[in-house]
Amino acid sequence: MDLDQILEIAGTIIGLFYLYYEYKASMLVWIAGIIMPAISLFVYYRHGLYADFGINIYYLLAAIYGWIVWKYGKKKNEKFLPITHTPQKLYPVLVLVFVLSFLGIGYVLINHTDSNVPWWDSFTTALSIVGMWMLARKWLEQWIAWILVDAVSCGLYIYKGVYFYSGLYGIYTVIAIFGYFEWKRKMKETL
Repeated sequence: MDLDQILEIAGTIIGLFYLYYEYKASMLVWIAGIIMPAISLFVYYRHGLYADFGINIYYLLAAIYGWIVWKYGKKKNEKFLPITHTPQKLYPVLVLVFVLSFLGIGYVLINHTDSNVPWWDSFTTALSIVGMWMLARKWLEQWIAWILVDAVSCGLYIYKGVYFYSGLYGIYTVIAIFGYFEWKRKMKETL
């Protein structure tokens, strides 16, 4: 077993903990959210998935932001930051961030890297930017973004030969569907 496979396995295991904690809406999601990207930086760079490499730098920073928001973003009378719907007025902003990120990342990958999957890599990265921010705000619809990211990533990683992460993202896809319904149930309990 080489270093790449060891890192993939370690990232996969931590990724499963991450998803479990996200599913449970636990603050521990942010600890795993720091460790997994640190490992993934090496894996993605070595496989030429440069946008995924870049997004993991964002994930590290977003995990810190998410921890702060979940810890300190609640109202004084709330024990935890509640799960809520994404505010309707923010959908145009989220779509704009996605489109600009998608086009910008795609342009960089086509013109400045040797990526042979620039648009797919750009798609998952741009949607992950939006999804991670939605998760940090504890919005239910973040799961929809992750279902799309995870399903596309699963296929992309099979194509690129990153098999452990492909399996992980296949599991992520299924659990993201269940996560949506679990968060929806939890949200109704707090209303």
